[in-house]
Amino acid sequence: MSRKRPTDDGDELLARLGALTAQARERAELQRSQVELAIALQRGMLPRDLPAAPGLHLAVRYSPANHSLSVGGDWYDAFDLPDGRIGLSIGDVQGHNIEAAAYMGQVRVCLRALASVSSEPGELLSRTNELLLSLGTDLFATCTFLRLDPVTGLLESARAGHIPTVWATADGKSGIADDGGGPPLGAVGGMDYPVTRHRLSIGGVFVLVTDGVVEGPSMSVDEGLDQVVRLAGIAAVAGMNASSLAAAVIKGAERVGHADDAAVLVVGHDGAERRP
Repeated sequence: MSRKRPTDDGDELLARLGALTAQARERAELQRSQVELAIALQRGMLPRDLPAAPGLHLAVRYSPANHSLSVGGDWYDAFDLPDGRIGLSIGDVQGHNIEAAAYMGQVRVCLRALASVSSEPGELLSRTNELLLSLGTDLFATCTFLRLDPVTGLLESARAGHIPTVWATADGKSGIADDGGGPPLGAVGGMDYPVTRHRLSIGGVFVLVTDGVVEGPSMSVDEGLDQVVRLAGIAAVAGMNASSLAAAVIKGAERVGHADDAAVLVVGHDGAERRP
């Protein structure tokens, strides 16, 4: 009976290692390609331009996840409504893959399209929820939608399972908006979303964030929100513009150690008097 020579065993082992290495390389390349595609989808869906109005200052920031090659479905949006008001949304899709990025695009397009029919925030979220459920996907999205009247400063807000909005005024007051909200979009049918009304005062700010800004390995959601409240309060008192505040908030997300995408949308009033 013949025996394999040691060199034969070594050659076979090397061949197996080579095959495993090639498979691992192929999987890594596939994952990298999927991540690049998801990032392209995500960035392509984010608005290039923001609405403008006297005294109003909008600013946005986005930071990809600090860990792994995954990409999420975070988005922000701001657009003019037919009646002269401004629609603002921010949200986060469940999951970290191409499907999440594509679903994010569907949610954003649904909100824009339905807002041309009815921009009342509660009704808009209810209609969007039903439309997303009709798609038959297992995904869902958290979202906050605001309707802003740039003349009066009236902000109407509805929230679907999303991180609460932070506010601050020029006299040093700041806090977290007190609104109950409803479940995420695409999760449960027949839901109503209550509307909360606020006022964007002269020199004041409203800050909308995704959970990557306020939650991470080194900080809880409550601690992260407190951090944003402090930053917003300091910015309002100091007269900091919306762009600087957005940059400071996204910088704070790095201290949170966020393992998820992070998006920030700041609505500010630069101090100019409004028309009566």
